[in-house]
Amino acid sequence: MKKNAKDTYISLSEMKREVFARRPDVKEEYDALGPEYDLISAILDARINKGRTQEDIAKDAGTTQSAIARFEAGGSNPTLAFMQKLSKAVGARLEVRLVSSRR
Repeated sequence: MKKNAKDTYISLSEMKREVFARRPDVKEEYDALGPEYDLISAILDARINKGRTQEDIAKDAGTTQSAIARFEAGGSNPTLAFMQKLSKAVGARLEVRLVSSRR
């Protein structure tokens, strides 16, 4: 959280509202990253809910713990095949859908 002029804290949602109102370009970029971070969150939540470590998932997916860490940190651009392996390793099935945009 950041402090405003009155030295009180504002929430992340309020800070985003303020920034997005001033900077539509930031909002557009933020929205564009949404699906990527949704996928990361889904895999991370599934891993944690199952009580599995990055090393456990890496072994089951046939990759390294560092590859899992990079993915969870948003530092990689995973292939569909990699995502299918990770999904299976956390006991899930990957589904891909196209949804009409509102444009």
